[in-house]
Amino acid sequence: MAMPKASQPFPRSEYLRRLTAVKSEMKRREIEVLVVTTPANITYLSGYTSKSGYAPQGLIVSLADEEPTFITRRMDGPAAIHQMFIDRGNVISYPEALIANSERDGYDAIIEFIFDVGLGHKGIGIEAKFLPASTVEKFKSCAAQARIVDCTDAVSWIRGLKSDLEIALMREAAAISDAGMLKANDVIRADVREPDAAAEIIATLVHGANGKPGTDVASFYLCATPRISTCHIRWTEDVFQKGSQINLELSGVRHGYTSPLMRTFSLGKPSDHIRRLHEGEVAGLEAALAAAKTGTTCSDVAVAFNTTLKKHGFEKTSRCGYAVGIDWTEPTASLKEGDVTVLKPNMTFHLMLGNWIDEDVGYVISETFRVTDAGGEPFTKLPRELFVI
Repeated sequence: MAMPKASQPFPRSEYLRRLTAVKSEMKRREIEVLVVTTPANITYLSGYTSKSGYAPQGLIVSLADEEPTFITRRMDGPAAIHQMFIDRGNVISYPEALIANSERDGYDAIIEFIFDVGLGHKGIGIEAKFLPASTVEKFKSCAAQARIVDCTDAVSWIRGLKSDLEIALMREAAAISDAGMLKANDVIRADVREPDAAAEIIATLVHGANGKPGTDVASFYLCATPRISTCHIRWTEDVFQKGSQINLELSGVRHGYTSPLMRTFSLGKPSDHIRRLHEGEVAGLEAALAAAKTGTTCSDVAVAFNTTLKKHGFEKTSRCGYAVGIDWTEPTASLKEGDVTVLKPNMTFHLMLGNWIDEDVGYVISETFRVTDAGGEPFTKLPRELFVI
């Protein structure tokens, strides 16, 4: 019996549109085949979100074929058949013998496939910066008769400009993010264990919002006193104490797409220092959103925030945000001074204004937004408050 397909987040025409854009870039770079190995780029071009990227795998995009071919570990083949828009005949599995093998691995299977079907003689593109050096060398030596081109950014830059269908998914993810923060406001209390609060918040992120469930659990950071100067640690076994501060970063997920959100909570009256920092950050956030309009640059957005924050007596030494979408961070543009990337409609960013000032002081607030002609349009609806419980 044929395996039924999982419901696709996008119609086939959307994936073919993306592939057409990628193939145009391939022609520009004069390559015949592109081997896509990063999980987020594979998701973008196929709909695949299974967590199999720890083993060698590759989506083979050829100028000669309408659909790509996916080569993966045998046990992961069924997930690809379920999730990808491509025909099941274009999912090829390599044997378990290539796992934990010191001489051959799944990349050998990918290289052999390319030449077995008569492709690659006019140039092969690989995402070199995301591959081990030994794997890059394997492509160069095994495909000595072909020109190997580093195409690390080929798909990433294309996916930086979102379609309206992608924007719709990010809005759905944002509604889930809002629900998660509102749940945090309900469950964070003195004498509650951090893991108990985290469990309820994460459950909300899975349950979803507006009838749309979360389809994955993204990175989740809950940093409570005395760890508020940290940014990327999880909950601990501790109990929230009266007077504690909690910095929370989370995101809903819809078919791989995220809309991150950060907020600060205080169990009791916050210090005047944190209150003033909050006021300065909100003012800077609003200035940054106003600057994030079509035709300006990432640097302009950062300057707007940094200038406003300094007027309130504070500085932020880390960047103000980054491109966001599939699997959270996208490795393209950064909201930092000096990044001259020109903003275009439907580029999406996490305006990440976490500010870790010293070992005892930290504060977070953020918005995920899309670029419009009028400025940055936030996806989330949560008030820009310092939540006092």
